[in-house]
Amino acid sequence: MLAILLLNADRPVNQRQLADGVWGITPPAHAVNLIQRHVSGLRRVLEPDRPPRTPSRLLAWTDAGYRLSVFPDRLDLRAFEQGVRHGRAARAAGDLPAAAEALRAALCLWHGHVCEGLSGPLIEAERERLEEQRLKVLEERIESDMAFRDSFDLVGELRRLVADHPTRESAHGLLMLALHRAGYQAEALAAFRRARQLIRDRVGTEPTGRLQRLHRQILAADPALGAPRAESAAVPATAAAPGPCAVPLPHHPPVPAQLPHHTPGFVGRVDELARLNALLPERRSAPGGAVMITAIGGTAGVGKTALALHWAHAIRDRFPDGQLYVNLRGFDPTGSPMEPLAAIQGFLDALGVPPQHVPVSPDAQIALYRSLLAHRSMLIVLDNASDADQVRPLMPGSSTCVTVITSRNQLTGLVAGDGVHPVTVGLLSPAEAREMLARRIGHRQVAAEPDAVNDIIAACARLPLALAIVAARAALHPQFPLAALAKELHGTGSGLDSLDAGEEITNVRAVFSWSYQRLSTPAARLLRLLGLHPAPDIGALAAAALAGVPPERGQPLLTELSRAQLITESAPGRFARHDLLRAYAAELARLHDTDVERHAALRRMADHYLHTAYQASSLLSPHRGDPIELDDADASVPIERFADHHQALQWFATEHAVLLALVQQTADGRMDAHAWRLAWTLTLFSDRRGHWHEAATVHRTALEAARRQSDTRGQAVIHGSLAYAYIRLGQYGKAHRHAGQALGLFRALGDATGQAHAQRTLAWALDRQRRYKEGLSHAQQSLKLFETAGHRTGQARALNAVGWFFSQMGDHHKGLACCRRALDLQEELGDVSEQAETWDSLGYVYRQLDRWEEALACYRQAIELYREVGDRYNEAETLCSLGTLHRASGDVQAARHTWQNALTILDDLGHPDAAQVRTDLAGLRR
Repeated sequence: MLAILLLNADRPVNQRQLADGVWGITPPAHAVNLIQRHVSGLRRVLEPDRPPRTPSRLLAWTDAGYRLSVFPDRLDLRAFEQGVRHGRAARAAGDLPAAAEALRAALCLWHGHVCEGLSGPLIEAERERLEEQRLKVLEERIESDMAFRDSFDLVGELRRLVADHPTRESAHGLLMLALHRAGYQAEALAAFRRARQLIRDRVGTEPTGRLQRLHRQILAADPALGAPRAESAAVPATAAAPGPCAVPLPHHPPVPAQLPHHTPGFVGRVDELARLNALLPERRSAPGGAVMITAIGGTAGVGKTALALHWAHAIRDRFPDGQLYVNLRGFDPTGSPMEPLAAIQGFLDALGVPPQHVPVSPDAQIALYRSLLAHRSMLIVLDNASDADQVRPLMPGSSTCVTVITSRNQLTGLVAGDGVHPVTVGLLSPAEAREMLARRIGHRQVAAEPDAVNDIIAACARLPLALAIVAARAALHPQFPLAALAKELHGTGSGLDSLDAGEEITNVRAVFSWSYQRLSTPAARLLRLLGLHPAPDIGALAAAALAGVPPERGQPLLTELSRAQLITESAPGRFARHDLLRAYAAELARLHDTDVERHAALRRMADHYLHTAYQASSLLSPHRGDPIELDDADASVPIERFADHHQALQWFATEHAVLLALVQQTADGRMDAHAWRLAWTLTLFSDRRGHWHEAATVHRTALEAARRQSDTRGQAVIHGSLAYAYIRLGQYGKAHRHAGQALGLFRALGDATGQAHAQRTLAWALDRQRRYKEGLSHAQQSLKLFETAGHRTGQARALNAVGWFFSQMGDHHKGLACCRRALDLQEELGDVSEQAETWDSLGYVYRQLDRWEEALACYRQAIELYREVGDRYNEAETLCSLGTLHRASGDVQAARHTWQNALTILDDLGHPDAAQVRTDLAGLRR
């Protein structure tokens, strides 16, 4: 409101104009009331001593609207316009030095963009109008300077003007004219060729006739291009003393202070800042010391530049000779990266080197730049670098300087060959993301809607750029509840549509695209296919399977994506990307790859995981013998191989979340055979690690897949797995129902082994319900069926179950005999996991027989074997039994230690049995 009133100072602005200017075509319902409230607030600030009910002298209401009265000397815009009028009057009179001085003084009133940080239709329109006016005045000042100054002195300024406004023909014309008048005709003609190429590339047209005519005049050395005659051939005495904005003398260059403003509301990055501070020398380095160069890397939008500038501003006082800054435009969507020599020329200009003293040879320019820094204490920030070759010429050789580089590419060559210290910037923590939103939106609003804030943070994947865009939208629309913004992010598609603040640099999709467009074709294809992967991270072999390439060809592509910071190597051979990059990749896949190509990639990926998981599961229990078969995988699909069950267990631990998500993805994609078989491969690992809720969920999905496929065997197998999970969860009604359905389906198939497994599962469910007589009957039926099928591993397991039930019913000698037979057979077969169960049963039997030492030895043997196979829940159960035995024998210390170990495991698993162990420990203390 204040900005709009100032832009219309001393002119009335009605309420409709104010509403349109502040909110555009969709003002809020109570816009008039809001305007009146803001006017009242402005009046209180502008005239704090005005008595109540006294009309305002500064911000008055008239019949035509609100009018803000401003004294002439209080408004920089008015002073600028007055200075421009004086300068143009002097130019019209032929006094070019006076014109240049007046225009220069007017331009000194500009300290940035008009109303920087504000937005709105009227302000943005005025900003564009006034920026165009500023550029025109700047060109007029340069034209006036050309009349009485060495034209070459203006070349550096004109090069920067052209770089900032590459399609502005008038600026190109002035650069060509300055070079021509300084005697550099070839350079002037080269400047035209560059201008022509830029205009062709960005506008799609040829330069206008005016610029082409100037080109022809330079070719012909037209005398009319000479400097015009000024009223005074020399600068008058009044202009000789430089004013506050006069061009400095070459031998008194200013101390460069080129750092841009740092990001407001900067939060977090404590570890990164500590690492950067630790790299700083304690005091100014002596000659011959180490050169301190740091490369700050990270993915697009993660806040590399914000961190670099925040740190640079914090330490700038340590560098008395100033700071140099350049945006190398390594990922600029509007053109090519900046040439290193262009950056050096800018630095030489900042260091006070007159243009006529800059060497022609590139090597000589680099040498001069480094010589000037040799004995200076300076901070150099090289922002947005594309690669090592762009950066190396700009790196000083002096240990008295500190250099900070930012890049979304991994500058591996600099780290390996030039001793650069890498600092990687990751995503914000949830707490940091919340604090960032609070600083930009307001702590009160963030505290008022905590659930909405959590949704926003999750949808933005804790990416600073995405959070900043949402915060800007919230700040511009304070009447919007945060819950509405969160809903908007989740409303359609990937949420990327909502993460657009109206400019390419603040559009998450556009920022990602700048890195994507620089990838090789195979790497770009792999990135798109990675968007089909259902989890945040992926192994190298799975990525190769997705792409349909051998691992030796997939690894270089992953390295390329990692160097481009589009994925992160979170562990050797394992690559992660945050949710927004994953959504962007999936969007690209839908756009650029056909349905057939995407489905083929998904099938290759599913084959990789299914066959690898099957092999890993077989190593966890080599004698499992469950009735499941796999179709052959495509020959091009790499399958991971494991040396032993320890490696298989570690693979499951790493890929567990991926496999769970893949079951759902394959089921959703009607790849039903993959879905239920993948679920089956997870059964053993889920049981040993206590993931029973997840096992039940994933097997319900698998059951639906098997039913859609009308696969009777698949349904029978999954019913059995569901029964197993429900027993662990204490849901015995469901366990009986699914085990019964498994038994019926296996009978229909004539599968004795399948029936035996189902009978043993029913026996186990009855055991947990203390229905031992019924359990014994099912265990005995299971044993007969295993014997009929010749399934020796199953026979051993069923014998152990029969022995357990005999002991539970009081016939401990029969129980001991059966368990001993089971153990002998398991040792003969080498079935380690089942030996552990039988040793646990023997521990119970010996305890009932008052053979305490033998019981202790059996329990310890069971615990050792459970640890060997990674079966944490059963290890905890046996520890509980061992603790009970210690307590009964009077060894309270051993009981406490054993139960504490069991409690640690059960708490890790989140298992309800932990409550009973706590009660037992409390009883020991009493």
